Parts: sequence; C-alpha cells; structure tokens
Amino acid sequence: MNRLMIFAFGACLMATAHADKMTIEMHAVDADGVGASIGIVTATTTPWGLLLTPRLSDLPQGLHGFHVHENPNCAPAKDEGEITAAYAAGSHYDPTDTDRHAGPYGNGHLGDLPPLYVDDDGEATHPVLAPRLKLNDLNDRALMVHLHGDNYSDKPVELGGGGARMACGVPE
Repeated sequence: MNRLMIFAFGACLMATAHADKMTIEMHAVDADGVGASIGIVTATTTPWGLLLTPRLSDLPQGLHGFHVHENPNCAPAKDEGEITAAYAAGSHYDPTDTDRHAGPYGNGHLGDLPPLYVDDDGEATHPVLAPRLKLNDLNDRALMVHLHGDNYSDKPVELGGGGARMACGVPE
C-alpha cells in the first residue's frame, strides 16, 4: 500500500511540474510558408511572470521584436493584397482591446514581450521575463520573432511591432 501511495504522489508531482511548463517549436517563416525548425522556446511559470527561455539558431544577430500573436497559425496570408509571412497569426495578443503598444511592463498589448537577443553566432539563448503573462495566455496563440527590434511604438513607420515576421511557433 505504501508503494502505491508513493507512486501516486510522485505522479501528481510530475503532472504539476509539466502543468507549469510548455515547449514551443519555432520555425522560420516567409511568404512561401512555414519552413524548417530553428529550435524551441520553453515557457515556465514563475512567481514573477512567464519566463521564456529560447534555444534558437540561424537568426540574424541583434535585438528582435518578440511577441505573442492572437491566432495559433504561422501560415502566410494576405495583408493589403500582398502575401505576408505568418500573417495568419494576426495581431499582437490584446485581450482587453487596449489597441496600443506599451512594452512588456506597460498597460498595452499583453503580447508585447521583452526583445529577443541573438548573439554573433545567430543563437538566441537569453531568457526573457513577461511579468503580465501566464502560461495559459499562450494557449491558442502564436509566438513570433520579428526581423527588427521593437520600440513599442504604435506607428508602424517607427517599427513599433518589429517589422517583418521571420520565425513563428504554436504551442501544441
């Protein structure tokens, strides 16, 4: 009987540990569709918000816009008549309809994340903390990496959203 209780307790602990973590496979995207895997991002619940730990490669060096988008779809779609990479993912996740960028710490889009840093070798491994997100906010959404940095401006001319979409993943 004691072995059965210990086994059941251990199984519950394992289920709890997995409930606090999610892995998202990320893929290169372009106007032709979803390409090869470039790695994973692990999302982990912490007392301070959602920790996103990338293990990505084959990206251009620098800072890149990093966001949660509203739809769980990385396919290309038409934007003003032109096929655009991962446009089926829709806009930044904004469940309270703020309709504005305010960065990961402001009261704007909930999908605004801290920038993703890519080193000289094209690898992103530095975790970012999204203090306003919870793990379930990623359900039925897409995680997106943009070509440029993000200044969290509402004016696209100023690259408020980070520009072109270059990598996308959907939690399974």
